[in-house]
Amino acid sequence: MTSASSTSASGALPERAGRHCHNALNPFHSAHYFAPELPAEMGALGVEGRAVYFSSRSAPLGAVGAGTVAATFYSFRYELIARYVPEVWTVTTPQAVLDARLRAVDATLRRLLGDEALESPEMAEAAKLALRAAEAGARHARPLYSAHADLPVPDAPHLAYWHATTLLREHRGDGHLVALLDAELDPVEALVTHSATGRGMSRRGNLATRGWSEEDWAAAQERLRGRGLLGAEGELTEAGVQLRKDLERTTDRLDRAPYVRLGAEGVARLTELAAAFTAKVVEAGAFPAELFGEG
Repeated sequence: MTSASSTSASGALPERAGRHCHNALNPFHSAHYFAPELPAEMGALGVEGRAVYFSSRSAPLGAVGAGTVAATFYSFRYELIARYVPEVWTVTTPQAVLDARLRAVDATLRRLLGDEALESPEMAEAAKLALRAAEAGARHARPLYSAHADLPVPDAPHLAYWHATTLLREHRGDGHLVALLDAELDPVEALVTHSATGRGMSRRGNLATRGWSEEDWAAAQERLRGRGLLGAEGELTEAGVQLRKDLERTTDRLDRAPYVRLGAEGVARLTELAAAFTAKVVEAGAFPAELFGEG
């Protein structure tokens, strides 16, 4: 891997370039999960509450059961998923959910960014670059990426860009699960260590959305302390910090193909465009602060 300050004439990637690009892309994909437009569209199908998220994200896999969702989503308690899946598929179909999700994404982005941004040359450029990167993803052992890759690319540039950000998000996510398994972190331990970095969702946010209890969280902390990864106050030890660094490096390595396809200049330009659009989405209030703050 090259250093952060150097690239070759052939366009070799700087260190962590793919990670930085992903970090700029991912909020554009995920904003719709926090938007009122998604539950409104899904409510018209008879889908409500937590079933909205589980069905909208897993719909590309087909009418799967709770076990498949737990395996591919990883950080959610199985029993929480099983309250809604597969029962949701007796109410509606995966295709109806996919159609509703795309309508919700369109409405969300129009509200957050406005038509001028969505119809801009920059949006069309971002879509072209992101789709080119996403096409280089590996399907094998990547169920969510592979299932989304079977979906048609929307015609509108902003929806094509959103589709590509979704592919890139799930490609990295599928690889990250491999890294978590290799590090022997179970779902709660993964959440605890990520939260302890200060970059992940807060404990309160994780417990509110993932279905785990305070007791589950405390037990995971004790297991991590037993491995020397977590300190008395819930902070990462030196070994814990190193583990999280190793996890991200492994994830970077497994996620290189899309960004290698673009080369250094292409990744830098996509990161620039993605960061600008994401900044606008965040400034428009797309994400609830209480999920990412202290506690």
